[in-house]
Amino acid sequence: MKSLEIVGFKRANLGKTDAKALRLDAQVPCVLYGGKDTVHFSVPAILFRELLYTPEAHIVDLNVEGTMYKAIVQDAQFHPVNEMLLHVDFLELEEGKEVKMDIPVKYVGVSPGVLAGGKLVSKLRKVRVRATMDNLPDYVEVNISSMELGKSIKVGAVQPTGYTILTSAEAPIATITIPRALKGELAAGK
Repeated sequence: MKSLEIVGFKRANLGKTDAKALRLDAQVPCVLYGGKDTVHFSVPAILFRELLYTPEAHIVDLNVEGTMYKAIVQDAQFHPVNEMLLHVDFLELEEGKEVKMDIPVKYVGVSPGVLAGGKLVSKLRKVRVRATMDNLPDYVEVNISSMELGKSIKVGAVQPTGYTILTSAEAPIATITIPRALKGELAAGK
């Protein structure tokens, strides 16, 4: 799994007024929990570009005034109107301890349904998994080489190695839709 370094600065004061002042200074208030201590800190907003605005999942090398932590983003809160990043929660990773994380889906293989003129429609972009830090996958591989026209593939069809999938086994990951023009041909018996 990809690793990104983020540098943060401890917060002297906690509360709404301080958080608002940080945001005006292009800083994002953050919290790191899951370890021995809860750490309150702030990070320049620009450093989140490669972490939050990408489909990939990352492990974060967090440097808070010289103290290093391995963590993942547990939650990010955005303003409902202007989409400004308001707050980020990090979860500290410990050796051998399992964490839950949303991992992107990657399609492999060629679908006979797509070759026949159908369209692959992605229903789930990410799947929730539980794994130790060492076993967190970069992506969940979904083989679509057996998908025919009008068929779906469900989460239950994925074979995880080294991690557990928490998303419902009945949830569809992708479907091959039949275009209107092709529906007419199929109905006419061609």
